[in-house]
Amino acid sequence: MRCDTVWTGARLLPLTSGLDVIEGGVVACRDGRIVHAGPAETAPSFEADQIIDVGGRLLTPALVDPHTHLVYAGDRAHEFKLRLEGATYEDIARSGGGIVSTMRAVRAASEAELVAESLPRLDALLAQGITTVEIKSGYGLSLDDELKMLRAARSLGQVRRVRVVTTFLGAHALPPEFNGRADAYIDEVCERMIPAVAAGNLASAVDVFCEGIGFSPDQTRRVFEAAKAHGLRVKLHAEQLSNLNGAALAAEFGALSADHLAAMQQSGTVATLLPGAFYFTRETQLPPVTALRTAGVPIALASDSNPGTSPLTSPLLVMNMAATLFRMTVAECLLGVTRHAAKALGRLDDLGTLEAGKACDLAIWNVERPEQLVCPIGFNPLETRVFNGVPDA
Repeated sequence: MRCDTVWTGARLLPLTSGLDVIEGGVVACRDGRIVHAGPAETAPSFEADQIIDVGGRLLTPALVDPHTHLVYAGDRAHEFKLRLEGATYEDIARSGGGIVSTMRAVRAASEAELVAESLPRLDALLAQGITTVEIKSGYGLSLDDELKMLRAARSLGQVRRVRVVTTFLGAHALPPEFNGRADAYIDEVCERMIPAVAAGNLASAVDVFCEGIGFSPDQTRRVFEAAKAHGLRVKLHAEQLSNLNGAALAAEFGALSADHLAAMQQSGTVATLLPGAFYFTRETQLPPVTALRTAGVPIALASDSNPGTSPLTSPLLVMNMAATLFRMTVAECLLGVTRHAAKALGRLDDLGTLEAGKACDLAIWNVERPEQLVCPIGFNPLETRVFNGVPDA
C-alpha cells in the first residue's frame, strides 16, 4: 500500500469502542487521510515516504473543542473580582457588564485586532492536541460586527494549522440599542443577520442563548426556523441559569448540540457539558450525567473558552474537571473530547476516531495509558500533534 507516512510502535487508542488499546499499533496516511489504523499483524505492506516509530507512546485521535467563544477583545477580570465579592452573573449582566461589556470591546476592534487577540488563546488549545475548534460569534450583536467576528474566526484557520467550525450566535444578548425591544432584535437576527451569514457562507450553524436573561423559547423557535430556512443547522445554550425547557426545543429541531443542560431526552442531539463554566461560576447544580448515560445521549466536553464565565484554554483540564466535578469516567472524558465532540459538530464522518477514510488528525502523547491524560493537573504530555497527516514542526 502506497502511503505518505506510517506511524508504528504505538499504543493505539482508536476510540471506536471504549478504551481498547492496541499494542504495537500502526496508522498509515495518504493525502491527509487515514488508510489503515490497527494492529501491526493485520496491517498490509506499506511503501511509505516516511516511517515514524512512536516508541510505545499512546496515540489517539486529535482532540476537538466543540464549543468556544474564542474570538473577542478585551477582558473581564474585573467581573471575576466582583463575583468573588458576592455579585452574581445575573447582577453583572443587568448592570451593563457581561456579554454587553465584551460587545463594546469587539465593536471597537478591527478584524485584524480580533485575530491578533484571539491567536494566543487558539495556540494554547493547539498545544494540547486540538486540531478542530468551534468558534461562535455573539459579541458583536449588530450585522457588521457579527460578520466581522465570523470572518476573524475563519482567518484563524488560515494563519494556523487548525480546522475552524464557525457558529453564528447573534441571539446571545440584547444590544443596548434594542433595550426593551427583544422581539425587534430577533426580527433583525432572522431577517437581516441570518440571510447575510448564509449568503457569505460564514457559518455552518446558528446558536441561541435561551435563558431568563437571554431569549425566550418562542424567540428561540423563530431563530431556529430562520436558520433552517437558510440551510443552517441549529445549536442551543440552554438551562444554565433558568429552566425554560430549551433542551426539549433543541431536540425538536434536531439540534447538533445543546449546551448547559439540566435535562435532556433521547433525541440524537449531543449534550455538550462545560465543566470550566461550572467551576468558574461556582455552580452547584450538577448536570444530569447519570440520566444522560441511561438515555444513551452522547456527552461531549468543551472548554467554552470565553472572557466572562470560562476563561479556559486547556482540553486536558476540561477532562480532569469533568472527572472530578461530574464523576465522569476516563472513557467518557476521552470520548467527550474526540468522538462525541466531533458528533456535536456534525463531523463524526470525518473526525473523532482513528478509522480508514477519516482525516489523519492524531495526537501522540508521552504516556502509556488513557487515564494518564485525565488524571494530571497542569501537565501537558503532548509529544506530537498531526493535522491532515502532517506533524507539527
